[in-house]
Amino acid sequence: MNITDTSAQDTLLEKPAGKKRLWRVLVVALVCILIVATFWSTITNWSSADTSLSMQNVRVATVIEKDFVRDLSVQGRVVAAISPRLYSPAQGTITFEVDAGDKVTKNQLLATIESPELTNKLKQEESSLQRNKLELDRQRIQGKKLALEKQKAADLAKVAMVAAEREKRRADNAYATHAISQIDFEKAQDDLKNAQLVLKHALQDANLDQESLDFELKTQQLLVERQALQVAETRRQVAQLEVRSPVNGMVGNLAVQQKNQVSKNQPILSVVDLSEFELEVDIPESYADDLAIGMDAQVSLNNQLFAAVLVTISPEIENNQVAGRVRFAKENEQGEALQQPAGLRQNQRLSTRILMEHKENALTLTRGQFLQSDNGRFAYVIKNDMALRQPITIGARSLSEVEILAGLTKGDLVIISSTDALKGAQTVMLAR
Repeated sequence: MNITDTSAQDTLLEKPAGKKRLWRVLVVALVCILIVATFWSTITNWSSADTSLSMQNVRVATVIEKDFVRDLSVQGRVVAAISPRLYSPAQGTITFEVDAGDKVTKNQLLATIESPELTNKLKQEESSLQRNKLELDRQRIQGKKLALEKQKAADLAKVAMVAAEREKRRADNAYATHAISQIDFEKAQDDLKNAQLVLKHALQDANLDQESLDFELKTQQLLVERQALQVAETRRQVAQLEVRSPVNGMVGNLAVQQKNQVSKNQPILSVVDLSEFELEVDIPESYADDLAIGMDAQVSLNNQLFAAVLVTISPEIENNQVAGRVRFAKENEQGEALQQPAGLRQNQRLSTRILMEHKENALTLTRGQFLQSDNGRFAYVIKNDMALRQPITIGARSLSEVEILAGLTKGDLVIISSTDALKGAQTVMLAR
């Protein structure tokens, strides 16, 4: 006989469903509360934001306080500070005494120009000078002869006056004794007066002739001096036919061939002084008004910075650029002498930084595309994963930084990448 279990006698009872469902509802509610509490600020920001943006798509920078230097970086080309170009002083045939690349010293003969026209002119001027000198000597001799004749006339007039005075005294004595008539006595008086007038006029005539002689001699002397100046000028021009080096250096390119004909003021060669160099820089037109002669500069060579000074700025604009020259500084701020960098060569390219402005303790921000997005009038400041659009005032700008005048404070985190996609939204949700 088999004994079976009591399963046939068991009755399945249902479990009460109310308590289990209640616990499930409580658990779900608790989880929801935790989620809401955790993301409440995010939900609030999301609901109040005008748009959203991923943090991976933006660049940010912090506003800091530091010394602000407004600068300009350009490429400079090394050129000789002194590189005179020599020109033909007259028309003629040129003969070079040196070749391109030769080292020369100051006043060394470089070339000779044969100019028959100029040498013949010198001979003519010297001949004219000699003729004027002879004419001056001739006038001096004639003046002496004329002065002698006038002196002779004056002396004769003086002798005649002395004789007239003697006759006058004789007539006075004779008239007193009634030895002569009244007419003879008066005639003696007239003869004396006549002799006195002749002497007076002879002396005046001699003085006037002497003044005239002095004037003629002075005029001729001036002609001689003028001709002497002309001769000196022509001699100077002839001496310049020997072209000499104005500086110590090296002969550059020869502009004409040996024994060629050259015209007056035609370039013939150049001399390069390699002892001192400068940099030619091309400056963008937009910076031309901000530059001034004497501004400090820095030249980068072999990872070293060398002090320099902006010495010239061209007033002309070519291809939207202004030409300038930068010269290496002779001394530092302490007055110590500085040497130009070694190893410089012609046409070498060096990075040059021109320091246009320096401000101490200024609020600065890294430059970015946000300056073009809102023309530098607005910026997005990040606070609690939200970017708030607020107005700002931009001051001076350098290559890497801008000066903040108003609207931002030290430590603000600002979006510096392009904000065109935000379309002027006041608040932006930043998703990480």
